[in-house]
Amino acid sequence: MKKSLIVLSLICGLYCVPVLSKQSDTQTDEERRIPDYTIPYQIPTEGGILDVLNSIRQYYEQTAERTIIDSKTGKAITDTRKANPNAKVNPGFATSWSYTHGVVLSAFDYIDNLTGDPKYFANNKAFFDYVSKWAPYFKENNLEGWKEITRMSALDHCGSIGAALIKTYLKTGNKDYLPLIDRVEQHIMHDQFRLKDGTLARHRPQYISVWADDMYMSVPFLINRYVMTGDTLYADDAVRQVLQMAHYLFDPQMGIFDHGWSEVSADYDPKFYWGRANGWVMMSMAEVLDRLPEGYKGRAEILHLYRTMVQRLANLQGGNGFWHNLLDKTDTFEETSCTAMFTYAVAKGINEGWISHVYGPVAITGWNATRSAVRENGMVDWSVEGTTFAHDNSYYYHRGHTVYSTHGYGVVLYAGAEIIRLLNNPKIEILAPKDRSVNSTIHFLRRSDWEAKNPDLVEEVRSLGAIKSK
Repeated sequence: MKKSLIVLSLICGLYCVPVLSKQSDTQTDEERRIPDYTIPYQIPTEGGILDVLNSIRQYYEQTAERTIIDSKTGKAITDTRKANPNAKVNPGFATSWSYTHGVVLSAFDYIDNLTGDPKYFANNKAFFDYVSKWAPYFKENNLEGWKEITRMSALDHCGSIGAALIKTYLKTGNKDYLPLIDRVEQHIMHDQFRLKDGTLARHRPQYISVWADDMYMSVPFLINRYVMTGDTLYADDAVRQVLQMAHYLFDPQMGIFDHGWSEVSADYDPKFYWGRANGWVMMSMAEVLDRLPEGYKGRAEILHLYRTMVQRLANLQGGNGFWHNLLDKTDTFEETSCTAMFTYAVAKGINEGWISHVYGPVAITGWNATRSAVRENGMVDWSVEGTTFAHDNSYYYHRGHTVYSTHGYGVVLYAGAEIIRLLNNPKIEILAPKDRSVNSTIHFLRRSDWEAKNPDLVEEVRSLGAIKSK
């Protein structure tokens, strides 16, 4: 009986599948000449991007009211002087003291700088005013979910959101924020475990471990503390962290970062090239390059690392514009948060002149992919859940990815804002692909090359595609 089934299966495998495939293919030869893009291959519009950013902001604002409630009665607590064992922060994204919230608030500050729309930065002021008012109450009542603000024990608890706090302080001048800024500094500069060479590290999962994630959990705070104070102590430490973490984690053959390193495995550490870890690295380097003056010690080395990673990431980008959860494993899922981070980093590099404009299509297709993961109500899908530093492929392959992973929201805001800057970059001319063309691509041209050196060829080049007018 088993042999009969095997023979039947082989016959079906040999003959049935091709017949079904031919029957289902109804396209003509002419139609098959036209590329069939899963995600639209087009130049986005500024208005369309702003619609996406607004939808995410509106979703964020709906996640929670910034109030303290009595968990038994559900009523708001207004007296900060009176202890209440039932006190509870009204839960939600907009009331969390977390590194993912810190990215959102930093992105709101960035969008405010770009657009001047007051609705974004209003959230920064509202949140940090709320935290400053209630911080003593949080400590006194040991509120669940807010122990990180009163008993910081990890970089996750302070670095990202601390950077957003500094940015908000620099615009508002609210001195009520200063004790919290000082508290974050205390942890990063003095309390957090470091290796003997000063590299920020952890006691997990192995006793002495370095995580790529921790670059973003520390460096943006340090470099913004430098901007705030002018003290090079912070800039020097920011540069040190980037370069020394690269010493432990950057793989020169792959051109990207290993997720983590442990002393126990040392030079023979197993390598897993997790997407979001590399995204944190790119976001961190962009912030340092943006704030350090040219010629600052170590900046050139960071710029070289940044350019090297962009070169490799362009090659690793998938055909849909996404990058994969494990960057070198194309059978892992297409992941939104790292795609948004790389999209931002590439667009930022072009806008600041750190990398060539020829990488423009990488950023545009990255944005189109990122945009496809944002639902109409502003929820961001397909971002991998919080992920520890692991030592096996099975773990990384099977991570959850959901709209409730808040890691995707702030980085999508950053990516959209930077693509708007790219579309309006006065030094670049963008040629859009022609619709339903057999052979038409996105081209980024440096205006000075064509208008100054070959003015007679401008119109000929423009005829290659639909020009993006400035």
